[in-house]
Amino acid sequence: MDLSNRNIGYGITGSFCTFAKTRKEIQRLTEMGAHVIPIFSYQTQNCDTRFGTAKEFMEEVCDITGNPGIRTLQEAEPIGPKGYLDVMVIAPCTGNSAAKLANAITDTPVLMAAKAHMRNGKPLVIAISTNDALGASFKNIGMLMNTKHIYFVPFAQDNYEKSQIRWCKNGTFAGDDFGSFGRKAAAAGGTGIKKPPDRSVWGGFYIIREWYYAFFCAS
Repeated sequence: MDLSNRNIGYGITGSFCTFAKTRKEIQRLTEMGAHVIPIFSYQTQNCDTRFGTAKEFMEEVCDITGNPGIRTLQEAEPIGPKGYLDVMVIAPCTGNSAAKLANAITDTPVLMAAKAHMRNGKPLVIAISTNDALGASFKNIGMLMNTKHIYFVPFAQDNYEKSQIRWCKNGTFAGDDFGSFGRKAAAAGGTGIKKPPDRSVWGGFYIIREWYYAFFCAS
């Protein structure tokens, strides 16, 4: 895919566990010819973690893109009237950021950039990164999926085998009560690992590496 002469706004929110993958995808986009403009949330700018410091990560991203990035609301707002982005990506997009976006809250540079960009009727691509996508975040994700010009990178459960249900003798598992399923498992006399029915799968989600194919809208 050739992304030459395409301006891509790349919003990065605070899912620091995915920063290494994010950095690789930014590198890949630049190698495909795109002009990538990083947009950093406040959490990304200030959160030092076991994976490294915020300063180091931001410097690496800026070195890859050759762009100092957008770091304030004031810098993000002109994206609307100037309309210089062909597409904007939020990757990773935390559950917190998705909730705010779904409810029109624009209190970070990434969210302000997304709002400004969507005023121009251009695509916004979201790569969700949350461990409650089928829980508290599910409503917000559904709202965003039903919003014009918003596209989601395909996502899936990160490790379904590790997330299997551990049934207990009293018919509960991992602190949650699944009613008849738990009672049936207990009645069978087992306390081992049981693969859960689809409707009870609750697990972390991850960004599929080839997410950039979602840029069909920029081709």
